[in-house]
Amino acid sequence: MKLCLLGPGYPYRGGIAHYTTLLARELRARGHEVMFLGFSRQYPRWLYPGQTDQDPSRVPLVDEYVPVLDSLNPLSWIATARRVRQAQAELLIIPWWTSFWTPQFFTVAKLVRRAGGARVVFICHNVVEHETNGLKQFCTRQVLRLGDYFLVHSSEDHRQLERLNPGAPIFQAVHPSYEALIPMRFNQDEARERLGVQGKALLFFGFVRPYKGLEFAVRALPFILKKHEVTLLVAGEFWSEKKSILGLIAELGLERHVLIIDRYIPNEDIGLYFGAADLLLLPYVSATQSGIAQIAYALGLPVVATEVGGFVDVVKPGKTGYLVEPQSAQALAEAVIDFYDHQRGGDFIKEIRVIRSSFTWEPIVKIIENLV
Repeated sequence: MKLCLLGPGYPYRGGIAHYTTLLARELRARGHEVMFLGFSRQYPRWLYPGQTDQDPSRVPLVDEYVPVLDSLNPLSWIATARRVRQAQAELLIIPWWTSFWTPQFFTVAKLVRRAGGARVVFICHNVVEHETNGLKQFCTRQVLRLGDYFLVHSSEDHRQLERLNPGAPIFQAVHPSYEALIPMRFNQDEARERLGVQGKALLFFGFVRPYKGLEFAVRALPFILKKHEVTLLVAGEFWSEKKSILGLIAELGLERHVLIIDRYIPNEDIGLYFGAADLLLLPYVSATQSGIAQIAYALGLPVVATEVGGFVDVVKPGKTGYLVEPQSAQALAEAVIDFYDHQRGGDFIKEIRVIRSSFTWEPIVKIIENLV
């Protein structure tokens, strides 16, 4: 098949760039001709909440990539559509995750459809973005109406897309593993020694944003510390909330129990933080799906997640971790205490080793193949 894939890849960082790059790699491995059309400029600096959108990894995830689309240059949007037509692609595959890309993706998809060539497939990482409003939902609806087919990774996204675009042909597949993203692994003793952590450790990983619920992980610590001495590792760049989180830590007297690494974690260090931890905490207030749980499974780490979004599709309570009530520090603490009290780590890890082979790219590739 001739396919065009439009989205971010290296040198840009983050889960969407990793996903798009791995998808291009998997499709090519199956013998398909893939033109990976990427961004020459992603976000304008004044709009991006992080320090930079460039990947600092010494061992980056790289695949063949044509940087053609400039988010601020409409002529490049037209040029991108022209490249799709010239490639005589059967499908144009576009990831969707934020309404920032409304004018760019709308233009490309509209021109491609008008030319009557490739059909448009949207892979919806977030049908409705996390900090949404009426205007963002309107923009999302206008773009997604140009899709011929849709792929989602959670039941929640499936429901949201059905409400937003009734009758749309929607296909669902489990979010695949990011195992190829992790070039280095560390055993627990080595990881803790390198980080200066002693004893039990919990991990909160990824960009810190309000919907991810770090506040509730911090508030859970006093309950946990009544029974178990633990350290909470917060490994990821703060996009907001840092002042309030630091204030909460000081208010609760938790300074020596929280280790904050306020930076983007490069690929070669992912295994270090996951290796040091006993449990991954995903105390999200809202969510659709998250690749972080798949990283944990790839590294054999159990998960405590809230009952929101795609976590209910991925976390198997009592087998690979816990599902708890959202916005409840008490429920989060009870799960952690149960894990340590009953020494469930060994059984959870055995189950994770059994099921993680199901988080492959095969179902996604087959869906794309069947569309043609």
